Amino acid sequence: MNDRHTLTLDAIRIALDGKTLIAIDSEVGPGEVLTVMGPSGSGKSTLLAYLAGFLSPAFQARGRVRLDGRDITDRPAEQRDIGLLFQDPLLFPHLSVAGNLRFGLPRRTPDKAARIDQALAEVGLADYGERDPATLSGGQKARVALMRLLLSAPCAVLLDEPFSRLDTQLRQEMRQLVFSRLRDAGLPSLLVTHDREDADAAGGRVIELKD
Repeated sequence: MNDRHTLTLDAIRIALDGKTLIAIDSEVGPGEVLTVMGPSGSGKSTLLAYLAGFLSPAFQARGRVRLDGRDITDRPAEQRDIGLLFQDPLLFPHLSVAGNLRFGLPRRTPDKAARIDQALAEVGLADYGERDPATLSGGQKARVALMRLLLSAPCAVLLDEPFSRLDTQLRQEMRQLVFSRLRDAGLPSLLVTHDREDADAAGGRVIELKD
């Protein structure tokens, strides 16, 4: 995970019924977190859906999404090399903790068991590999979801208010963990949130959606 990547939002405009919801033109560099802030209904999640490749046909969108200069706008979501972190960790209930992490690893990854053990140790869950996700706390689930994302080796990351369902202390811990990991991996990231503390913790540029 030493590669350095760049995510470019090239003159993106998204409208619904002829009314523009989002207009953004920006570049997110290696290890940078760009925060898009705004109240509910302002179009934050709509922007993420367009970048990730699953925007509803009801919207009218133009502009290009580029990853390391490559135009990925018309690629299906699974071919974009973009990782997603949501409010809900979305762990697979029928898989163990280790099974969830194994799902994130590329198919030809060597020494998968060792990679999984290392990932769990890095977030303080060294003995949790065989645990049922249902037995984990909210913070533990969030850590597993983060490591599953990083093990999938994305080239960029989208974060959809990933801290909003955590209590105050845990929210602070997860902000520090997530943003430090993304910086260390050199991943360009886009965070959407309505929480100013999220934006402050991210430490990057902030775009505020108004009116």
